Amino acid sequence: MRSPTLPQHLRRSVALCIAAYQEDPDYLRKCLRSVRRISYPGLKVVLVVDGNRPEDSYMNDIFLEVMGGADQAGRMVWKGNYHSDGSGGGGVGGGRRSTVHMEEAARVARLVRGCRYSCIMQEWGGKREVMYTAFKALGDSVDYLQVCDSDTVLDPACTIEMLKILEEDPMVGGVGGDVQILNKYDSWISFLSSVRYWMAFNIERACQSYFGCVQCISGPLGMYRNSLLQRFLEPWYHQTFLGSKCSFGDDRHLTNRVLSFGYKTKFTARSHCQTETPNQYLRWLNQQTRWSKSYFREWLYNALWFHKHSLWMTYESVVTGFFPFFLVATVINLFYRGRLWNILLFLLTVQLVGMVKATYACFLRGSLVMIFMSLYSLLYMSSLLPAKIFALLTINKAGWGTSGRRKIVVNFIGAVPVTVWAMVLFGGVVYTIYCETQEPFSEREKALLIAGTILYACYWLILLVLYLAIVAKRCNKRADQYHLPYPEA
Repeated sequence: MRSPTLPQHLRRSVALCIAAYQEDPDYLRKCLRSVRRISYPGLKVVLVVDGNRPEDSYMNDIFLEVMGGADQAGRMVWKGNYHSDGSGGGGVGGGRRSTVHMEEAARVARLVRGCRYSCIMQEWGGKREVMYTAFKALGDSVDYLQVCDSDTVLDPACTIEMLKILEEDPMVGGVGGDVQILNKYDSWISFLSSVRYWMAFNIERACQSYFGCVQCISGPLGMYRNSLLQRFLEPWYHQTFLGSKCSFGDDRHLTNRVLSFGYKTKFTARSHCQTETPNQYLRWLNQQTRWSKSYFREWLYNALWFHKHSLWMTYESVVTGFFPFFLVATVINLFYRGRLWNILLFLLTVQLVGMVKATYACFLRGSLVMIFMSLYSLLYMSSLLPAKIFALLTINKAGWGTSGRRKIVVNFIGAVPVTVWAMVLFGGVVYTIYCETQEPFSEREKALLIAGTILYACYWLILLVLYLAIVAKRCNKRADQYHLPYPEA
């Protein structure tokens, strides 16, 4: 009896590349367990650890524990990496050392191509260096490359669903999936991030996908056509901006490179994963600042390819690129030249727009929890807006960002723009109140101010009661976050 023939898309070779840096052991273990459950035949898995010191070896141990031990998984501790021989000189030396380095690089390639599961520990070089190692070692040995972060839990069908999109249209160069939050009940900031993620992927990127121009395929869940990726691997790695080598925004630039060749980028809501997000305000703020830096940098690069894609990409890029500056100018003008009623009307308008978006999301998702999306508008106005301006002013500084998850390091520099912004707004309110007190309010103005203040206070009271009733009781209970649709988590 003849064995059934595999569908065409299941005959394609796929490699999953996982980037890891000082990962929380619990998250890494859950990530690898979810990888083992992916329902794709012959999936190759490459874990590259950014660090080869003794304190990094626990990640290699977890890899062997989950992926089947040394008899099934290959591993190697590389003294250097593709761009360093590990001598501490920051580059590849000459003579004998260069020969040794080339031999080690060849050994890495043989290991990655010859083993279904492989783990490479290499000298620290950042996420882009880690991704480059996986891409370079695999070369043209596979048809598609899937990317994943080490804090991500993957759905068993994620690989097949993304592969279907790439197989349907040869002009699709990359595809991303639906990324949601794994630890959404760790804190209020991680919860608000979870509702924002749902909006970002299921509405914003779904819209971009309709026009074939998703502008960032996220690191936790994405897949690329390998024949295309290998064409721009070197320019992608060696990217510079204002004379400095780029050390963040790796996924956004990878997507931009795909778009630069005229290929489409897509999103599929059928491919799912859940990933960790910062649960501390300052760490979240640093993450958003770093993302904003890469956004503005890549916006300039992306503008070069507007003519190759849908007009929607141009429209959306222009609007989202200039909106923060327009908003800052409007707010400062209102707070320093307007009347108290104008300031109150602005705050009411912000929350009204947030409520309209949140209500639409509630119906679309079929979940009342999306009503809290309206709270994100205040977070945007108070924190993200100054962070974006600060990111633009320090766009060429790459000395800080979010830390590894095994040991959380709090960086207070992200609080600087927020503090300055709060002082600017507070000064504007004081100045406006002073100006208003020089003339007595009319009865109509008093009635409008009182009514608007009561309405604004009622909005926050209702949202606070809902938050306490639905969300707060589940926050800081780690067990709740693992009630996931993926059995391995």
